[in-house]
Formats: sequence, C-alpha cells, structure tokens
Amino acid sequence: MAIKHFGSMAVDWEQRINFDRLRTERLSRAKSLLQKSEMGALLCFDMNNVRYLTATHIGTWAQDKISRFALLAQNDEPILWDFGSAARHHQQNCPWLGDRSRAGIPLLRGAMSPEMGRAEDVAKKIKTELEMRGLHNEPVGIDIVEPPILFALQKLGITVIDGQQLMSDIREIKTQDEILLLNHSAMMVDGAYHELYHAMRPGFKENEAVGLVNKYLYDNGSEYVEGVNAISGERCSPHPHVFSDRALCPGDPVYYDILHSYMGYRTCYYRTFTVGYAPQGMIDAYTRCREYLDAAIALVKPGRTTAEIASVWPKAQEFGFPNEEAAFALQFGHGIGLAIWEKPVISRLVSMEHAHAIKPGMVFALETFWPSKDGWRAARMEEEIVVTETGAEVITRFPAEELLVVGKKYFTVNGPLSTIREDSPEPSARIQQMIDEGARELGGALALPSAD
Repeated sequence: MAIKHFGSMAVDWEQRINFDRLRTERLSRAKSLLQKSEMGALLCFDMNNVRYLTATHIGTWAQDKISRFALLAQNDEPILWDFGSAARHHQQNCPWLGDRSRAGIPLLRGAMSPEMGRAEDVAKKIKTELEMRGLHNEPVGIDIVEPPILFALQKLGITVIDGQQLMSDIREIKTQDEILLLNHSAMMVDGAYHELYHAMRPGFKENEAVGLVNKYLYDNGSEYVEGVNAISGERCSPHPHVFSDRALCPGDPVYYDILHSYMGYRTCYYRTFTVGYAPQGMIDAYTRCREYLDAAIALVKPGRTTAEIASVWPKAQEFGFPNEEAAFALQFGHGIGLAIWEKPVISRLVSMEHAHAIKPGMVFALETFWPSKDGWRAARMEEEIVVTETGAEVITRFPAEELLVVGKKYFTVNGPLSTIREDSPEPSARIQQMIDEGARELGGALALPSAD
C-alpha cells in the first residue's frame, strides 16, 4: 500500500501524523543507541539534533548560529539551553520539557569575544549536570562545537569524543511519523513543479522560478525553503549549484533542485525540462540519466548495500571528470530527514570500499546527471525513496519518465511545430540545390561552414 499523506490540519475523525508519538519515538531511539555507546552523555549544538532530542524549534534564522544546545545524559531526559526568551516560551508551551528548558547563551559564532566568558559559562553548565548524575568522568559526545567551548570543557576535565556519528546513526532510521512528514514535504514539491511547468516560457528568468517556488511552498505551509537551484542553458554543464538571473531561451534545458522543509523534514528533489524543443542529443542525455537512476532504484531493498547501488553508476572519467572527488554528488545518494544530507551516503567516492547496508526505515534521495554531446546541455534528476520491509517506494511523484517540454506550443501553417528538432539542422535538398546553383555560377564549389 502507498504511504499515506493527509491534509495539513489535525482532525478528530482521522488518525493523521501523531506528534506526541513522533517526539516519544525519536527520543526513545536516541536513548537506546546512547545506552549502547561508550558515552556518558550527548551534547548537541546542531539545531537539527537539538530539535530531534527536544522537539523544539525557534525559526530557521537560528539554523547556522550554533546558539542552542541540548544535553542528553544516560538514563535521563534531555535538557535544553535556548536563546533568551525562547526558553520561557518552551516552559509555557512544551510540557514534555517541563523545567528542563533554560536560558543559555554561548558565543554567537565568535561575536562574543573570549574575555566575556561565555565559553566557560557553557562548560560549567554542562559539568554541573554531569556531576549531578555521576557522569563527569565519562566521555561526552559532541556533534559540532565552537573551539573555545571545546577547550573550556577539556579544561574542566571533561573528555570530549565524536558524538556526530552516534547522532547520525540515531537519525538514519526514520519513525513512522517521520516518514509521513517526509512524504508530505515531497508532495508539496510535486505541486511546486506543476506551477513551474505552467509558468516557464522564453524570457522567464531563473530567479523568477526561485520566487515562484518560494511563494508556492510558503503559501502551502513550508517552514523553510532552503534553496531552489535553478540552472538553465549553457549553465547546465558543469553544474554550478546556484541560480542566476539568466532568462530561458528556446531550446534551453533547465533543471531545478527544490530543497525545503515541512515540520523540519526536508526535500531534495530535481527535475529537468526543455524549453519549446529539444535536439536528439538532449533527449539521449535525458534517457541515459533516467536509466542510471532507474537502475539504482531497482537495487533498493533491505539487505542490499550502498556499493551495489553505486556500482551501476558511471565512473567519473566516463562523463568528463578526472576522478570521483571532482565529480562528487553528480551520481549520488544521501539520506534525508531533518537535514538534507544524512546517512547513508551513496557515491563511487566512498561506497565501493565502504559499503553500508540498506535497512527498512531508511529514507534517501538518489540523483543522477548526464551531459549532452553538445558540451553544454545536461540532464539532472532525483527521486526520494522510502525503504520498506520488502523493497522501496518512491515518494517524489512529479512526472520524469520522459523529458517534459515547457512553454506555449507553436503552430505553423503545417500544424504544430515539432518539439524534437536541432538547433542547426542539416540543409534540405532544396537548400543544397540552391548552394549548388550558386557554386556553378561562380565556377566552383561553395563549402558549407562546419557544424563544429
């Protein structure tokens, strides 16, 4: 049965996404894997990890500030230190935290200088909690940290180890409600692509596409549009990973990656189009790109490995790059959840020698790329996949089986203008006859310019 998706409201007549269950199951998974580790506690500054452990959020403006932190000790509940008045808001509105929501201000990414003592204040807060639980001599795993806080913790005798890998393992397998949220998030992008499909035309600019997608997603409940990669024309190869103000032209390829979150849960979702028409070379590139993606999807099943999936993708040298690092992320798979990149990572750069097992409950995106022989066109596409007990289900549903043509259809006196045609077609028999006649008049042959 297909993964369900519901309306965005809570109702009394249908069980939809259960946020109490989401909070409980995420924290339970974190406690379970922490219990099996060597760590006495986990200290998280990554806002996605803080949200996973505490089910709190203060807006995407804080996403890159490293200004909130949470401590999860063995056999205990998480403690949150948050940004000023946000702590009181949580006390009033997050009963699952109770009095474990407190104010705590670190360094604001270096904006507060060392003599202000913020790093030492954070370190003392953490050591006090560890001592109260008899864990001050146990290793503390940290996901990311500002160096002065790391040094302050070490100065107080706290052993700091890598906690990022443990949090990545915790978040690798999604709960049932996380999967429903990821499905809903992808559905919103289905709608955004529909709007884009009808809006694109010659003269429509990449930045207009970015604005259209942002408006559609925010109007429909998006929490955060992290980015819209809008890439067109000669910008398609090599992939620049950033939009511009370039206008679409007839015959242009154009591809998009739409990255947003619904209730924290992200999308990474590419589609490719052509404006008005496509030459055969672009169609061939699209077909090959699709084949690489479909071959990878066919291998997604519990018990398979990331190496098996990566093995069906071309080597970097086959599409114009010297090595896998230079071609990284063009043939790519990555977990998706509260962050765009989670475990597992699937790439020839790492997966062939470091295979990772595919497990039920994983949700990841697979994305492929193939350049056209003309040297500037290219195809890019991506699907998001939920690993089930028996196989996989694709949750990105905007059509991509064949290359879609956008823009108003043009009509000639002979009917609709073909959507498959070359930029510089070979001369017809009549044109060649005219050239030959001109050559005879000049007493020689007229050479046509080379297509190269």
